[in-house]
Amino acid sequence: MPAKQHGRQYDVVVFGATGYTGKYTAEYITTHLPTDLKWAVAGRSQSKLEEVVAECKKLNPDRVQPGIEICGLTDSDLAGLASKTFILITTVGPYGKLGEHAFKACAENGTHYLDVTGEVPFVAKMIKKYEATAQRTGALMFPQIGIESAPPDLITWSLASFIRSEFSSPIRDVTVSIHNLKSAPSGGTLTTALTILENFTLSDLRAAYAPYALSPAAAGRPTAARPPKPSLLSRLTGLVTVPYLGTLTTSPAGGTDAAAVQRTWGLLATVPSRRAQAYGDGFSFREYMRPRNWLTGVATHFGLLFLGLVMFTPLLRRLALRIVTQPGQGPDPEAASRDEIEYRAVGQRDGGDGERAICKAEFRGSTYYLTGILLAEAASTLLEEDVDLPGGVYTAACLGQPFIDRLSRGGFRIETKRLEY
Repeated sequence: MPAKQHGRQYDVVVFGATGYTGKYTAEYITTHLPTDLKWAVAGRSQSKLEEVVAECKKLNPDRVQPGIEICGLTDSDLAGLASKTFILITTVGPYGKLGEHAFKACAENGTHYLDVTGEVPFVAKMIKKYEATAQRTGALMFPQIGIESAPPDLITWSLASFIRSEFSSPIRDVTVSIHNLKSAPSGGTLTTALTILENFTLSDLRAAYAPYALSPAAAGRPTAARPPKPSLLSRLTGLVTVPYLGTLTTSPAGGTDAAAVQRTWGLLATVPSRRAQAYGDGFSFREYMRPRNWLTGVATHFGLLFLGLVMFTPLLRRLALRIVTQPGQGPDPEAASRDEIEYRAVGQRDGGDGERAICKAEFRGSTYYLTGILLAEAASTLLEEDVDLPGGVYTAACLGQPFIDRLSRGGFRIETKRLEY
């Protein structure tokens, strides 16, 4: 399908292309997106960007090679860059510290925007400050479209779509399990987690992570179903048992992913072109992680509690920042190529006899390469599909089935079917 005609110099620019995730994104664009794509890599270092371009040329010498754009972290530099491109991908974080310039520039210039933040307070702040501007300029803004939080969001959308088609019913509840995860975090991920309280207050965090806090005000929150309250034992150990998914424990991304899914719930209920896909008033969402056994489940739960203690204790935080992998670095690519991630999820229809569907999504390879795939294929969807969205701040699920179909060519496949019981 031909790309949209937009009159700008570039179709796509990758800002932060010399970083760990940015390099993976440039690699995937080079090897999978159309060879006549007009694109560029952007950042502060000419020499490092030239190295990225050289690597791209080795991977695919027969395509249009990326241009180079030197750009600093200022409003004026990002405004200039955003005005040149139809889509801006930014992998420069922590977003709470460094991300606002790019978000603002895209909203003001009508430039479509993609990022990989997992910082829910950042998303809440950007919605409050710039959604009205994006609505005016027509910019489509997609934060959280990397490993946090696109996969659970797309899985939930897939389950809801299947249940609507199979049972002629909205979906009532979804439980997602990170069923298999073999991956190590990058320096950027660790730094973001450890420094979030340097960029946001406790009040910011509480407000952003409140249920349905990111949902459009017109939608509010569901009024019927709520996830069942955990028992005292579950609250103490982190362990729960979910039919068809088994014994599960606390997910490190549970709150972040829930914020994106709950915003999707509100968007589907309020955006005219998406109302037929709405989840319904009885919707609820939970996310867990499958441990190897109950002992590792308890250890995971308490390990996350300890991480929270480190984040909230300045001395421990400073010590941790000295020893973790530094920003821009990450697992060795050869070792990361053996990473695995698999999600499983169960969705139940609203009403009836409790009919359910089950979804499985998996990827073999670096989870940061998967983030690059998500970014590049989201850009491809915006370039080639009629997404039928007005300007505003959206989620991965708002790109729907065309996005899911494109992800399969990168090796991330989502399969949904009726659960027989």
